[in-house]
Formats: sequence, structure tokens, C-alpha cells
Amino acid sequence: MDIERIHTPVMLERTIELLAPAIDGDGAVLVDATLGMGGHTAAFLERFPKLTVIGLDRDTEALAIARQRLAPFGDRARFVHTVYDGIADAVRSEGFPEVQGVLFDLGVSSLQLDRAERGFAYSKDAPLDMRMDSTSGRTAADVIAESSEDELRRMFYEYGEEKLAPRYARAIVRARAEQPITRSAQLVDIISAATPAAVQRAGHPAKRVFQALRIEVNEELSVLARAMPAALDTLAVGGRIVVLAYQSLEDRIVKRVLQAASSSTAPAGLPMELPEHRPQFKLLVRGAELASETEQAENPRAKPVRLRAAERVRRPS
Repeated sequence: MDIERIHTPVMLERTIELLAPAIDGDGAVLVDATLGMGGHTAAFLERFPKLTVIGLDRDTEALAIARQRLAPFGDRARFVHTVYDGIADAVRSEGFPEVQGVLFDLGVSSLQLDRAERGFAYSKDAPLDMRMDSTSGRTAADVIAESSEDELRRMFYEYGEEKLAPRYARAIVRARAEQPITRSAQLVDIISAATPAAVQRAGHPAKRVFQALRIEVNEELSVLARAMPAALDTLAVGGRIVVLAYQSLEDRIVKRVLQAASSSTAPAGLPMELPEHRPQFKLLVRGAELASETEQAENPRAKPVRLRAAERVRRPS
């Protein structure tokens, strides 16, 4: 496998620039909460020779590849098999009371997309799996078989922002009554047949349904909603967090958590802000940053990314 070819880290230089002030020192620890195949982590370990990185991932295949790739860095690279809402326990398990940096590179990984047998890609026929951790949990086929029409409609609306959710949910329920839906090509055919021609010309009709199923299978939004506050709690004063989100549902969660953490908690009408009401974090970028046009042209997976970052300025009183 040519790891460098199939996995180009998104917004790598900007990520390094934002995290550098916090992690360029003796004893610094960075948590790569979405380790994947270790592209970001390898770059950080090369640039910062005193840095230790704790890499988290729920995907055992990705962890195995990252272990091999990062072996030259010895015990400066640590590995924990966990979903990223387990960040606090992972940091404690490695013997650290707090860390200086946290990186989230959210969404489906290059490895998961490019391995047809994982079932993430609507363009490749494979078993409908979509589990980021293939050792546990329901598959996409299970979700399709077990969910009611109402549940499927809600899922496609909420997680896929799909306007044709009712039509697709009805079509799936009708089709599964004839035979089980177990492969991605079956699902694509069902969705395509239920899609008006005018809509098909606007893009692949299965894209949003596959996104919704992936989010449901991996509980991505609820996990992220728990992981963000937990990650902020692990940061030392002066520590920084950078988050790369690839779809609006994730980005909204990240935005909401960071805005709350960087806002005063003083009650309205208080004549002066008391120290305990001052924000614990400050935002490092205005809004959400996009990848440069050059990077988007060179790496299509950078097109939808939204980067947000913050720094801890104080601990609670």
C-alpha cells in the first residue's frame, strides 16, 4: 500500500502553524483524536522532536497501519483503540494529567473510502457495512433492515439533509420487503430508481443517504458532541485545539462548543465581569477557514473542509 499516495493530510501546514506555539517545548503532548493512517501525526513528530503524540482511532485496520508507519518514532507515538469521546480516559491511561494540543480531523478517512469492502462508497459495490470499528456495532445493512420508514425518513433528513427523504424511505421499505438489502449497489439502484431525472443531473442521488447511514452507524454526531467538551477539558492553559470538519452538521457542533467556551458567563446586567465569568478559551481564527484554492485543486478531499481553532487562556476558578 502506498500510504502517501492514498492519504494526503488536509490543511497540514495551517494545522501545524496553529498548534506550534502550544506544542513546541519540552514534555509537550498532542492528542491526534482521529489518527487514521497517521499522516498528520507523522508530520508533527518530524517537526517537533520533543513532542509525544497520543493517537486515537476506533478503526483497528487504521491503527495497525499507523503503528507500522510511526514505528521509527518509538514511544513518542502512543496508540489507543477508542472512539474519540474517550479522549479523557485515553490521556489518563497514558499517564498524563493534561495535554498541550488536540487535533480532530473528522469524517470518513481515506482508508475507509478507498477500501471498497468497507462499504462506505456509493460508487463501489460492497457489503453495506460502514462501521469505522469493524469489530463491533450495527452495520448499515442492519440499520436498513431494522429501521421503520419513519426512522429512515428522519435519519435521511437530519443526517443527510436530504429533501427526498420520504421518497427514499418508502422505496427502501418496499424493496426490502422483496429481498434483504445487503450491498451498496442494491441501495444505489433503489435510490436511483426513486430519483427524478432532473435531480439526478444535479449530482449522485445516493450521496446524502450514504452520509446519513454512515453517521447513524457510527453515532458520529452524538460522539462529537461528547468529545468536544471532553477534549477542551484535557487542555492545559496555553493548550490549543484544531478541528477539521467536512460537513455542516459536524461544523455546527464544533462552532457551538467553541463559541460557548470562548464567551463570558457573566449574567446579563452585571455592572462588571468577575474573574470567574471570563472566558476559558479564545478563538484563534475568524469563523471557519477553508483550504486554499491550490490545495483544493491538488487534493479534492480538502474542498469541503472547515477549520476552527481555540486556545485555553485560563482554568476555572
